[in-house]
Amino acid sequence: MYRIGTGYDIHKLIEGRDLIIGGIKITHEKGLLGHSDADVLIHAIIDAMPGALALDDIGTLFPDTDPKYKDIDSTVLLKHVYELVKTHRYKIVNIDSNIIAQAPKMMPFIPKMKEILCKILEISHDDLSIKAKTKEKMDAVGQKLAIEANAVVLLKKS
Repeated sequence: MYRIGTGYDIHKLIEGRDLIIGGIKITHEKGLLGHSDADVLIHAIIDAMPGALALDDIGTLFPDTDPKYKDIDSTVLLKHVYELVKTHRYKIVNIDSNIIAQAPKMMPFIPKMKEILCKILEISHDDLSIKAKTKEKMDAVGQKLAIEANAVVLLKKS
């Protein structure tokens, strides 16, 4: 049996925070505001996996009212959700994702992001697509006020 899920996340860019996307720190004058490290790509992937199984979303699994998640590394949350997927006896077939940012340019960082995420999720590089897009200077993302990401995950019963 196959299950598909979608995930989405957006965070505001602010000064005084590190920019963490795809599990890596990216040098930039601003970072993403959030209760955790605000890694939009990982958050979109996290949301897609339990979504495929009709389980709770990221906000329910890791509420921003819980101090134990304050500034937490999102790779820790991703590992937890992946264990949940395995507990339900599913495996990841593939993930297709987008990072939407006007700046900084994401393409140079994607190989390292794929390396980190594939290791955590026990999938090959051929099973993870990370694409970089802009908003052509339109809306909050295009005006460099935010960064967003979306993901689609296909799961198969083990």
